Amino acid sequence: MKRLFSTLVIASIMLFGAAQANATINVNILPDNIQTIVQDDEASLDTEEEDLGFHQELKKRFIEGGAGFMGIVLLCLILGLAIAIERIIFLNLSTTNTKKLAQDVEDALNNGGVEAAKEICRNTSGPVASIYYQGLDRADESIEAAEKAVVAYGGVQMGQLEKNVSWVSLFIALAPMLGFMGTVIGMIQAFDKIEAAGDMQPSLVAGGIKVALLTTVFGLIVAIILQIFYNYIIAKIDSIVNDMEDASILLIDMLVDYKNKKRI
Repeated sequence: MKRLFSTLVIASIMLFGAAQANATINVNILPDNIQTIVQDDEASLDTEEEDLGFHQELKKRFIEGGAGFMGIVLLCLILGLAIAIERIIFLNLSTTNTKKLAQDVEDALNNGGVEAAKEICRNTSGPVASIYYQGLDRADESIEAAEKAVVAYGGVQMGQLEKNVSWVSLFIALAPMLGFMGTVIGMIQAFDKIEAAGDMQPSLVAGGIKVALLTTVFGLIVAIILQIFYNYIIAKIDSIVNDMEDASILLIDMLVDYKNKKRI
């Protein structure tokens, strides 16, 4: 009995010790998990604060640059983007499948005559269809008259494609110039403070130099953004003009073949 009692006591002590050890491990693990979760939450909050801080920093720098020049630079960006987006939409709507249109006009011209071909052009949008219509409208007179009408109306359509594009180039040149003007004014303010204080200290010139740098940076950013849109617009206009020239040549050839077939 004594040996059995001793065995039970030793087993109880061992079980109690094991339970206490497990509790200690769980207690030690739990704060680590909680700490990890808290650190993750803090990291996410720091990220949100950094995202929020970027907008606040941008607003702060814009205000520090001076409401006068920075406002004009911002106006250049807004107006330039408005004109660029309007031109891009217009040019995309003016783009047509020239090969399909030429084939449809040729088929209509051979099967139904000039009026059927003109009806195809009336139902198609874009400058190429308009040029085709003007050439077909003079087809009954002579090939020379049709060619002159195509060339003249092609110039009109080109003018419509290039409408207001010069304003975008103006804003591209104006934005950095305003930034450089802000730079000059900021340097003048810095030297005025040095002259008034009679001593050249970094704290006196830091504000003026910062204004100078901020206006220059914002002006260059606006110019870069508008330049990208401007180059896209010019490339799109060149593509449409090439299509117009090719279509004009095809139209004259179609009219020549049509008149030759009528004579036969």
